Amino acid sequence: MALVLTGVVVLDCSEPEKLAAFYKDLLEAEETDAAANVVEIRSPDGLRMAFRRDAKATPPSWPRPENSLQAHLDFLVEDLDEAERAVIALGGRALETKDASGPFEERGYADPAGHSFTLRCVRSTAPKMG
Repeated sequence: MALVLTGVVVLDCSEPEKLAAFYKDLLEAEETDAAANVVEIRSPDGLRMAFRRDAKATPPSWPRPENSLQAHLDFLVEDLDEAERAVIALGGRALETKDASGPFEERGYADPAGHSFTLRCVRSTAPKMG
């Protein structure tokens, strides 16, 4: 039997309900637990995230060096433009959206509490069949 059964990514923030709603909508997840100071969600592919209340939480400053990275998340998407529109509509903001052309295109964003994440589009380099 494994020593660790599963893992949960936990982000500290001042408003866990608000941040959980952002990621719940972005990931099409379901809320699995909510208490006074923490909200947990699980995405259809099994990713578990929790959002813990910390009244003194300070948003990361990335890409500026001071207090820059507290955590970084990468999400794979099929369509970067569509995913970007969803992030902005849900209250996220663009940090770095320069097109990195090629099969590994990615763009940087911040959630409503300031945590950075990347949307990555990994396109197949194999020729289409049929």
